[in-house]
Amino acid sequence: MQAQPSGTGSHLSHLYCPKSGERYDADRIQQLSRIGAPLLAAYDLASLARSWRPADLAGREPTLWRYRELLPVRDPAHVVSLGEGFTPLLPLPRLGRELGIGGLWMKDEGIVPTGSFKARGAAVGVSRARELGVTRLAMPTNGNAGAAWALYAARAGIRATIVMPKDAPAITRQEIAICGADLYLVEGLISDAGRIVAQAVAEGGLYDASTLKEPYRIEGKKTMGLELAEQCGWRLPDVILYPTGGGVGLIGLHKAFKELRELGWIDPSRPLPRLVAVQASGCAPIVRAWEARATVSEFWPDSRTVAFGINVPKALGDFLVLEALYESEGCAVAVDDDDLLAAQRRAAECEGAFVCPEGAALFAAARELRRNGWIRGGERVVALNTGAGIKYPDTFRADPPLLQPGDRLPL
Repeated sequence: MQAQPSGTGSHLSHLYCPKSGERYDADRIQQLSRIGAPLLAAYDLASLARSWRPADLAGREPTLWRYRELLPVRDPAHVVSLGEGFTPLLPLPRLGRELGIGGLWMKDEGIVPTGSFKARGAAVGVSRARELGVTRLAMPTNGNAGAAWALYAARAGIRATIVMPKDAPAITRQEIAICGADLYLVEGLISDAGRIVAQAVAEGGLYDASTLKEPYRIEGKKTMGLELAEQCGWRLPDVILYPTGGGVGLIGLHKAFKELRELGWIDPSRPLPRLVAVQASGCAPIVRAWEARATVSEFWPDSRTVAFGINVPKALGDFLVLEALYESEGCAVAVDDDDLLAAQRRAAECEGAFVCPEGAALFAAARELRRNGWIRGGERVVALNTGAGIKYPDTFRADPPLLQPGDRLPL
């Protein structure tokens, strides 16, 4: 049985609008800022730096709640956990040699509850929603996020309403339905689902758990960065590749590293990891914006990709994703579906890692970035696989021969 923290010690201070700088009360239900931008959580890092050290993590539970001082939940009684976090950081020597990257590693989020990194955002987002008195929530999803929020909401006793494209992975549909959430399918994209949810929120007073329309999903996602720093001995890798749809995880990684630097836990004289936003060529609004050195992206019409989790034609937090890329001197790369599916198979063949198609896109991108010299020899590179490949059974089909009783195996 997973123990809850005995006391959070959260140093949550307030929320703020990253566009206007306006501050908001963190102990009231908040959605977007008055100008329609996502709100971000701020912590009293100066005070925390005087009393909190890496050594204080020793002996704590191996979940994301080990970083409770940098998380927004104040009362441990409201923590909703299924044991999420502290996923392995695995060396990939054979695949790395094939790609020309000797220091290739993968942080594998496919083993967390619900089978994807979305469990992190759901755990913290649902916990904080419960603490603030939320009883009903609604959200659009491409699959994994809706599954995670529905399951964690069930554990918290919160009623969830989820709207997803009808073409989203069937397994995630089943996850949402089995826990009693109200599930609806839409003939369209996540943007269409989002409009339906927005209307329901406006008319029914539901808590809007859409991507970045509440402030706390990102706080769960940032724990990937906190864990990575701890697993690397507080010396961060040179490059981190991340599959980017809504981009909350990439924003969270960058936020985590900046907070750690302010705490003095990582060397301020060293540059932060260069972040790489990886998208599918059939839906690459961030790539197009980055190539134009724009501060926001444009809606991507007729988006399509087998990597359904990154099929997001316009992200609410696109300006934050692009800001993280520019500040970290990173880049954005688009890969074809054929290439990411081939990379998915090679990761399994070389390393026994059955990654999701979004995660496989990272290896296709890494190959290209090493080929053109953007990833340099000797650099330490981390691919952040966001989910389990087994949740996408249609991306690979096996056709083994059928034997009859008494048949001999070919040798």
